[in-house]
Amino acid sequence: MIEIRKPFTHTCFIFKREGKRPNQGRWLECGVGRTEADGKINVYIDRLPVGGFSGKIHMVKIGGQPPVVEPERPARRDDDHAGDDEDHSDV
Repeated sequence: MIEIRKPFTHTCFIFKREGKRPNQGRWLECGVGRTEADGKINVYIDRLPVGGFSGKIHMVKIGGQPPVVEPERPARRDDDHAGDDEDHSDV
């Protein structure tokens, strides 16, 4: 009997640390995966980074994007610095 395999439904991303802080790095595409009817998850990783692999694996539907890496500092809001355009030099 020939086993018919279902197509892959997800793209796998791994987090590669870059820098000294644990959340500093980027997501790299590393393979594909699919969920089975019984709830099992099959992942096929075809590459790993040489250094900095954190162990995090994230699966998104094919065509999706990896999660956004959180910035180190909070984003600057424009309304907090609305008056910064003024000239503060001593005249």
